[in-house]
Amino acid sequence: MTIMKSEILSRSIEDDGLPVTLSEIRQAAVRIAGSVTRTPLVPSATLSQCGGQPVCLKLETDQPVGSFKLRGVMNAILSLGDAARKRGLVTASTGNHGRALAYAAKKLGVPATICMSSLVPANKVEAIRALGADIRIVGASQDDAQEEVERLVKSRGFTQVAPFDDAYVVAGQGTIGLEIVEDMPDLATVLVPLSGGGLAGGVAAAVKALRPQAQVIGISMERGAAMHAAFAAGGPVAIREEETLADSLGGGIGAENRVTFTLCRRLLDGIILLTEDEIAGGIRHAAREEGVTVEGAGAVGIAAILAGKVKLSGLTAVILSGGNIDPAVHRRIVEGAAA
Repeated sequence: MTIMKSEILSRSIEDDGLPVTLSEIRQAAVRIAGSVTRTPLVPSATLSQCGGQPVCLKLETDQPVGSFKLRGVMNAILSLGDAARKRGLVTASTGNHGRALAYAAKKLGVPATICMSSLVPANKVEAIRALGADIRIVGASQDDAQEEVERLVKSRGFTQVAPFDDAYVVAGQGTIGLEIVEDMPDLATVLVPLSGGGLAGGVAAAVKALRPQAQVIGISMERGAAMHAAFAAGGPVAIREEETLADSLGGGIGAENRVTFTLCRRLLDGIILLTEDEIAGGIRHAAREEGVTVEGAGAVGIAAILAGKVKLSGLTAVILSGGNIDPAVHRRIVEGAAA
């Protein structure tokens, strides 16, 4: 377990010069209303018993694309002018962001190109292809895919919709935090999957502005946790991307990170890292006890509670960020296979 305390916990959040503010998140909520699902927050009796505090699950698995990513994508795209959209949209993705972009582009009638590495699971690639997007498989890391995005922006004039390090994308993800506080006013703790920091940073910006005393804890995997490495180094660092059940949490945070590192460093109360077997246990529990299909990245909050790696203090929300797991992999894990 690794928990690293945020540098500031008591100062005013809304007027503290953060790259994404509560007002921007509220604007995003208005902008994307009708384009995304306001997902339920449902109680979990088993996790409440395990954690010793009331626990509710925020089901971003209910989004039309199976993950939270549609929020940030829609806010970013709807903030673009018509000319920028019509030039074509492009992004790098570990799967879920690309699927959200392909879905949104299809609805808006604009072309989309999704660049991914060879580590992206086949089921996620095929789901994107089914939505009509152009797919480019490049290299063996998110950084390799991002290089292809930058080449296409320069050579083809495409408009990039960044997977996480973009204020509009982060504000869209932050609408999850708004909904959690609206549904759970006495919120004490939020467990949020942590990768490039778009989800964790956006949720933390909303929650800390509305309920500063609440704890927001990022959960990641031991294999290639980029934001954790950046915290330890004091800034973005290159990491080796590894295969993991939490494949959606893979990739770096970008050497020129402008938004999410600052948000996460200043607002997160800690980071917890999980083993592959612990992540598998979260997937298994979600299916057997909660009746929810989640991918590895979406199961990390559940896994942290089951593993006893987080001490809950009051009402707790666990964000299930996505459910786009390969069915065969899911079946083996639920049947008891090791990670």
